[in-house]
Amino acid sequence: MRRGFWQQVLDSDMAVPVERPLNELTAELVTMLGSVNPVERDQTAYPVLASWLAEGVYDDLLISFGDSVAQGLVVGLGEVDGDGVFRRSFSALALAECIARDNAVHILPVDAVVNWAERAVSWFTREQDLRGWVADKGWAHAVAHGADLIAVLAASRHLQQLHLGVLLDVIAERVVASTPTVLVDGEDDRLATAALTVVHRNLVDADQLDLWVDRMGQAMEPPSDPASRHTWPTPANKNTSAFLRALHAHLAAGMNPTDATLSFTAPPECRSDLLLALLGNIPRFTPWLYSAPSPSA
Repeated sequence: MRRGFWQQVLDSDMAVPVERPLNELTAELVTMLGSVNPVERDQTAYPVLASWLAEGVYDDLLISFGDSVAQGLVVGLGEVDGDGVFRRSFSALALAECIARDNAVHILPVDAVVNWAERAVSWFTREQDLRGWVADKGWAHAVAHGADLIAVLAASRHLQQLHLGVLLDVIAERVVASTPTVLVDGEDDRLATAALTVVHRNLVDADQLDLWVDRMGQAMEPPSDPASRHTWPTPANKNTSAFLRALHAHLAAGMNPTDATLSFTAPPECRSDLLLALLGNIPRFTPWLYSAPSPSA
């Protein structure tokens, strides 16, 4: 990276340089998304691309740009601990910005967004490197960035009831998946935000949501065999419990960020039913806290 050159771009409020072709600038920025240097990746490549996408710089090239970025989702996929996670994770963020642009200005055909959704789902369910902060290299945060991508997809006009049900299943699959990693860097809140984006579309019915929550509740129950309890709770059990608790907290308290999609000025139609489903399943992780008191003598 020509550090001085990109610093000038940052200092110019992300103005597009005129002295170099856009395709050359873009190729350099996309390469930097996979850098192990957080200054190049987090503080330069991603914010510049996000700014240019939001400003419409890529509007005429959005499909080809998104297709190119989506290729980064499979770089090193399957590694448990490798530098490829940065390219995958930050490609997810860049792809989310492409979809967010379409959500704002409606310029993409349905086929493009559905194709990206399929590629995103394939990556997110297969991602094995769940590290949050990586020493000396900064945020990897694949689960958090994947949740952000799912949230933007869930807000797309191109995704309807069937697609939204798939997104919920993907979230559940991610949180219950066997892993050695306990998610401790805010992934539960980001996943809850993605789920609530689906819920706010009011297209997934209460029965489907009940089954979805119950699937996760069953996955975190203590084993019935006492001999197996020395392996419980697993990281997956803890991740599932944290997600369900975060979802309940945000659904109960309400969320009102700058994105009106999650504003509780108009609560989702299934809010009460979903709260009851969550309350019926969250205690399954700690049943001893909810057992009936012994009758007094």
